[in-house]
Amino acid sequence: MVKSDQPIARAWLTSVSAGVIELDADWNDPALPPVAPGDEAWNFATLRRAPLSLYAEEAAYFVNAAGELCFVLDPAAHSWIDFATTPVYVAGNFNGWQDAVGQEQWQLRPGELNGKPVCLLRVPTVHFWGEELRRFKFVTGEHRWLDAPVDATNVSLDETGHYNRTVRRDRTGKNLFVFTTARPLRLSQPHAVAWLRDGKSVQKVKLRLERFFCDMRSDRPFGAQVLGETTVFGLFAPRAKHVRLHFCQRLEQQDHAEVLELKHGEDGGWHGQVARNLHGWFYWYHVTGPSDVFSRFDPKQRVLDPYALAAVGREGPGIILDAAWVGEGDRSFRTQAWQDLVIAEAHVRDLAALAPGPAAGDERLGFTGLAKWVASPDFYLKKLGVNAVELQPVQEFDNRAREEYHWGYMTANYFAPASAYARDPVHASGVKELQALVAAFHRQGLAVILDVVYNHVGVPEHLMFIDKLYYFEMDDAGKLANWSGCGNDVRSRSAMARRLIIDSLTHLVTAYGIDGFRLDLAELLGVDVLREIETALKRVKPDVILIAEPWSFRGHIAAALRPTGWASWNDGYRDFLREYVHGRGAADKIEYFLKGSPWHFAFWPAQTVNYTESHDDRTWLDMITENGAFNGFHPTWNDRRRTHLMAAILFSSIGIPMLAAGQDFLRSKYGVTNTYQRGDLNALDYRRIARFPATHAYFAAWIAFRRSPRGQLLRHFSRAPEGFFQAIYAPDQAGLALLYNADGAAGRTRLMFAVNPLQADALVPLGPAAGWGWRLVADHEWFYADGQPTPTLLGESDLFVPALGCSLWLAEL
Repeated sequence: MVKSDQPIARAWLTSVSAGVIELDADWNDPALPPVAPGDEAWNFATLRRAPLSLYAEEAAYFVNAAGELCFVLDPAAHSWIDFATTPVYVAGNFNGWQDAVGQEQWQLRPGELNGKPVCLLRVPTVHFWGEELRRFKFVTGEHRWLDAPVDATNVSLDETGHYNRTVRRDRTGKNLFVFTTARPLRLSQPHAVAWLRDGKSVQKVKLRLERFFCDMRSDRPFGAQVLGETTVFGLFAPRAKHVRLHFCQRLEQQDHAEVLELKHGEDGGWHGQVARNLHGWFYWYHVTGPSDVFSRFDPKQRVLDPYALAAVGREGPGIILDAAWVGEGDRSFRTQAWQDLVIAEAHVRDLAALAPGPAAGDERLGFTGLAKWVASPDFYLKKLGVNAVELQPVQEFDNRAREEYHWGYMTANYFAPASAYARDPVHASGVKELQALVAAFHRQGLAVILDVVYNHVGVPEHLMFIDKLYYFEMDDAGKLANWSGCGNDVRSRSAMARRLIIDSLTHLVTAYGIDGFRLDLAELLGVDVLREIETALKRVKPDVILIAEPWSFRGHIAAALRPTGWASWNDGYRDFLREYVHGRGAADKIEYFLKGSPWHFAFWPAQTVNYTESHDDRTWLDMITENGAFNGFHPTWNDRRRTHLMAAILFSSIGIPMLAAGQDFLRSKYGVTNTYQRGDLNALDYRRIARFPATHAYFAAWIAFRRSPRGQLLRHFSRAPEGFFQAIYAPDQAGLALLYNADGAAGRTRLMFAVNPLQADALVPLGPAAGWGWRLVADHEWFYADGQPTPTLLGESDLFVPALGCSLWLAEL
């Protein structure tokens, strides 16, 4: 029997006329609990006990009529697992957690519950009823833990910082009741359920809008569409009471803008039209709705249309553009195969700010200045040899003024090019300027990958004013989730949030000719959403490049992405190499990364994006320098040598190599960790190429070799067969020599890469492989031309690798 001062744990709607009430504990009284609608706007039509099994959808367990504890896993929530071949176990503090793996008595079996397939395990309750709180999770036979949803009522944080489910003796399924309403409830006003005592309400709980609400969607067009002499508008705002469109021809007319009241459709969309061609006009919305903890409707707030194709600034207004004027981007460029990519991550302003050439000062702030630099025969990235650039965000973001430097990871609109990078944002010049920039990169042979941010939004949070509950994750008290660390998490599982993401990515491909995307904090979007994105984009561009940053503050999904067509930034690779070049790392680990992080991280070779520096955190040099305060601006001899070692490892590794722009000329940010608004530190100082020409040339030579026919053995489309690699460890167990095509299955050519991260020389015992007729191609300082004299490093059976040294060898058998 419920004894809590807060008897109702939560309540939610399953449709506009039905819902569920979850009590804090089982209700064993044959009479119905004293619950009632918490407001006069509605009444119960029916109230009855829920099937015991319904509780499993919330808690992942219930106790059946036979008294058995039933653990239930929904396979649809983990689509990345093949449950036909992968065993799954329930593990907890009652069976030794990891020890449960492999034990048949804890393995879930296929079953059916509530009309859908599930994985199910029934056990006697004797194992669970006791003084100690029973915690559990599900784990695969490969020891991969399945995360528990943090918003479930039986999930709690343990002392180690992990979220686990709990089994409570007083919550078995008898704590759920289902109801129907006398008439459909209006979503535009809040509703509650009350607990009565002596006929009076002692607790009110807001009725949450759960899965059915997130599944609401419309297939109608949204945004502003110019159709001849008519302009059509649409906004998806399912809980709004009113949506008013404001539009004007000139910015100075905003205080006297025309107003149109949009009409509400049953699908949650609001639509209207104006019998004029409004191309080039400005527009915004005012949206009103319910006032509760799940809402931030504000009738005074100007809302930028999330589908606006251009914007004057982060606040708006949006700019109405005829699709015919926007046109299409450069679609003639043939995007490179993933295994052939060499990527440089860069920022628009960092590339342009100090670039040599005639660009004017204001041009260097954005697309036009960078396009001039890209078109130059001396363009830095072209001469370096990379064939793809990953630009930090170029969608409208929340810098307050055009001159303000910003990384761009606080997105304000997904369709509009950043107004800060446009010379004339009032006239939507950014559209044509971004198209021209992408075309310029293509002419230089570089694919363009965009860093995009869909896991959270910047300021102002326009989607928040359209519908906070629909578009953002939050708890039962309306507090926003913040696993992004940026103040909010987009509810990408909502159908129209997914459509907004996919529509905007598709627009970037078709309107600008973008070749691929890197999704920031993709863990927050989830595997299912990423699968949908992949399917949609490959319909438009079959060779689209898809890269995930597979983590957030909540978790990591690289393993879950293995069965998909997504590559992932390999943070394990990054962290290991920083340690390895200091001699802190074993040969078997560097062997794993050189082979492309197979199986555990990557199912196929190009699924790992190998990198050692990105925009985040300190530069590579600052991270590994021997100088104090992480300041590598004046690198030591060892700093430079370790950087060469890193480059050789990076370009010898199977997978996609990625550099941060400037890494090849020993870029430093003086040890500063977070430079997201420090344009002065981030701007590329190209004079360092002259200061460190040998290092720049070393990187360029490695890139040229990797992309050449001789480097084909480093570029794999499919997983190499057993016998392709042969690793030979140095006696110190830190250095090694790795042979590529050791068994000759890929032809006559063999490669050998040897590395020694220690500050003492090493001999690698090659054995018979020493007699394969190796020719030295490169060492830790430079590449050798054919016929050029080379040092004698190879003996009859041993390979000499000097301290902090490496070498690349080629043989034709």
